[in-house]
Amino acid sequence: MKKVVVIGGGITGLSTMHYLQKLKIEKALNMELVLVESNHYLGGKIHSVKHGEFIMETGADSIVARNAGVMPLVEELNLQDELVYNATGISYIYTNNELHAIPQDTVFGIPTSEESLESSTLVSNEGKEEALKDFDLPNESFTKDSSIGEFLEHFLGKELVEKQIAPVLSGVYSGDLDKLTMASTLPYLIDYKDEYGSIIKGLGANREQFLAAANKKFISFKNGLSALIDRMEEELQDATILKGVHTTKIAKNDDKYVVSFSNHNSIEADYIVLTTPHNVAQAIMQNEELDVEFNKLKNSSLISVYLGFDIPDEQLPAEGTGFIVSENSDVKCNACTWASRKWKHTSENSHLLVRMFYKSTNAAYEEMKDMSEEELVQVALQDIEKSLKLNGKPHVVEVTKWNDLMPNYHLEHGQAVTSLNEKLSAQFPQVLLAGCSYYGVGIGACIKNGKETAELIAESI
Repeated sequence: MKKVVVIGGGITGLSTMHYLQKLKIEKALNMELVLVESNHYLGGKIHSVKHGEFIMETGADSIVARNAGVMPLVEELNLQDELVYNATGISYIYTNNELHAIPQDTVFGIPTSEESLESSTLVSNEGKEEALKDFDLPNESFTKDSSIGEFLEHFLGKELVEKQIAPVLSGVYSGDLDKLTMASTLPYLIDYKDEYGSIIKGLGANREQFLAAANKKFISFKNGLSALIDRMEEELQDATILKGVHTTKIAKNDDKYVVSFSNHNSIEADYIVLTTPHNVAQAIMQNEELDVEFNKLKNSSLISVYLGFDIPDEQLPAEGTGFIVSENSDVKCNACTWASRKWKHTSENSHLLVRMFYKSTNAAYEEMKDMSEEELVQVALQDIEKSLKLNGKPHVVEVTKWNDLMPNYHLEHGQAVTSLNEKLSAQFPQVLLAGCSYYGVGIGACIKNGKETAELIAESI
């Protein structure tokens, strides 16, 4: 019998176990499954908190529905009746101390037509004129390994990128656009530029695809995203789940491995899947040669502050679902989601529930990272007063600090992961890396990665 140990009970680890169990049954594999999680609950960055009338997500707040594998998994788990979809509405950028609507005919803030460009209140006439060079300037040097920031600025101009595109993209990919590759963000933009001669024309020609994706783009569940985690745990009837167990080391023992723990007996395994953050995997592996590659991987940090008020959310700007903050603003947050507006299930009585985000790329973060919960709430309340002109005392608060846990896909990320896997395969065959530290930050990407990892192990067995 082959024993597979998955370390890390977040969505990647759970997906790996779900599909390993499924393949074990389908293919009658002689396989023992063990899932190890250091926390006393599963889910990792997915964790829903219910407080009075409010449902709050301490990590991810939704799943991109169109990602391959997401809806099939929902159906396998019989969660269709629990699904909820996001409310669609206007997104804003807060700049120069005012809210400006992002033109609706855009993709990540990038115009899909000249009319869309012209309608923007974020960009000056000079900036709009500069962006028109996209229609005439050919791509002579950029590839999918190029910086997306340099690519966009070269063809669309500095002002449009800084004021309208960068706030949106940085909000999604958590990093400096000049240090993120096309491949790790929007690789299809290169194809559009080469095929249509223009980024704007390419997006316009594929507008229907993006409009369809934007309609009910995100999903959650009536009781929050933890419903997915809870159901996956319930379904793992043919696996041993160890919670609150801290993995300390993996050692090779002939053609097997010994996994050691600080508070549990060691386990001998044939296959090991590390789905933890890369720095945790590095500490467990304790290998200087792997350290060279592990050290090339980067994380960033995030503070999330939920505030629930006893006032109706109809006081928010009409049809809006939140805003992203650009430079030259008087608030400290990077973004604000109007959760009660975007996700009706999060506020039973339609009272105002907002979520503020503060990223480590923010100049204010160094000061904020050591603040108490009370101090962070005061910062968030000041930001709400400035941006939304709302005063009120919250009766529900949820503060979460994700310290060095947000993967940052910089320009050398892809090569570092490839090199790390080559070294790992040579020295520790049948020890696999999986998860958002390496292969994609979204929940859909993690589900796909978990499934592919399970298939790889099943095929080997």
